[in-house]
Amino acid sequence: MNETLTSLDSITADANSSMTNELAARALDYCEQLALLTQTPGQVDRRYLTKEHQQANQTLVEWASEYQLSSWQDAAGNQWLRLPSANTNAKRLIIGSHTDSVPNAGKYDGVLGVVLGLVILQQLSKQQSQFDYHIDVVGFGDEEGTRFGCTLLGSSAIAGKWNPAWRELTDADGVSLAQAMHEFGLDASKVSRAHVDSNEVLGYVELHIEQGPVLEEKDLSLAAVSSIAGARRFDIEIHGHAGHAGTVPMALRSDALVCASRWVESVYQRAMQTAHSDHPVVATVGKMQVMPGGVNVIPGSVVLSLDIRSSSDAARDAVIESLQQDLEQLCSEMPNGRLKWLQTHNASAVACDPLMMKRVLTIMEQLGESSTCLVSGAGHDAMILADRMPVSMIFMRCEGGVSHHPAESVTQHDTMKAVQSLLLLVESYAHQ
Repeated sequence: MNETLTSLDSITADANSSMTNELAARALDYCEQLALLTQTPGQVDRRYLTKEHQQANQTLVEWASEYQLSSWQDAAGNQWLRLPSANTNAKRLIIGSHTDSVPNAGKYDGVLGVVLGLVILQQLSKQQSQFDYHIDVVGFGDEEGTRFGCTLLGSSAIAGKWNPAWRELTDADGVSLAQAMHEFGLDASKVSRAHVDSNEVLGYVELHIEQGPVLEEKDLSLAAVSSIAGARRFDIEIHGHAGHAGTVPMALRSDALVCASRWVESVYQRAMQTAHSDHPVVATVGKMQVMPGGVNVIPGSVVLSLDIRSSSDAARDAVIESLQQDLEQLCSEMPNGRLKWLQTHNASAVACDPLMMKRVLTIMEQLGESSTCLVSGAGHDAMILADRMPVSMIFMRCEGGVSHHPAESVTQHDTMKAVQSLLLLVESYAHQ
């Protein structure tokens, strides 16, 4: 029979439990310490296969060893921590997120989910709790894709989705991924050894700051995630004709920027039309380059980006089709206008496992957080793992929905709720 940390009732009975409050404070302190491991002084900037990545892995191991937890680094540079079962052949329950960051990041994106898993393991070890399954925590080395321009490398390795061609990717300094792995102490030809057999996994849970304002608006600490939106991205070129700003009559112009500007409004309106549907679409034009770029020159060409997402691939793609037709029509109205579309990213929407989500929703209700479900508009490691193992996600409120920015902020109260949710989720598998 399993000896678990404490009963469900005792975890939920006191919202200010000294134990969970202490664990929350420790997790936040760990985030502060990891934020100091940065390649850019004064910023949070920790990238894949750098010495700062290595230092972060080593620091996690040190914190784990203080509580006699097992640890290992896999063949892709992901860091694992474990509260082992007495049964060496037991299945594994995995808690995870990523330890890398974007440049000039906040302190909590990704890494909070890792250290929350760690403090849970520490407490269970301190209590000498035993389970008939291993409880693992993984810190993925690359989710953001900042260094090599390809995202979700860490989780791709354990999902068996590593592309051998990635070894040729280079960073801004011309260092290849294979060379960076060698300098890190890894072998790019052996990344397949990081693969985790899905038959050994009970499930994967990722706790992550929301990166949006919905929980704050609803005055909730936590919510279950129902799905992760599928995203497509495009680089689009609109070509007209440059000309003198003073000598070409308005009626004879082929102004690429006017065409682009009218289309950007269409992007906004097409997405807004889905706002109250079952599967809203969000669309963003985030980059625009105008050429030749002279104050007295009619823009001859514009290069811009489109990022478009939804929990339904069909809903998203229907909007894309409409937007393509809109732009073709606008371009045809320019004398000799030309278009070029290049898709740069295509990821399908991913649903979280229904049974795991049911567990999470039950826990949310027990913690007084209602049964709120949110769609994640951002990509996460869970989406790579979802077709290999049951996955779930828990969102935690962040102030103003700010993320990927130094102003990222969370409260100790919400962090304590997150601790409680993970303890309850771990315990729920002992009673099935």
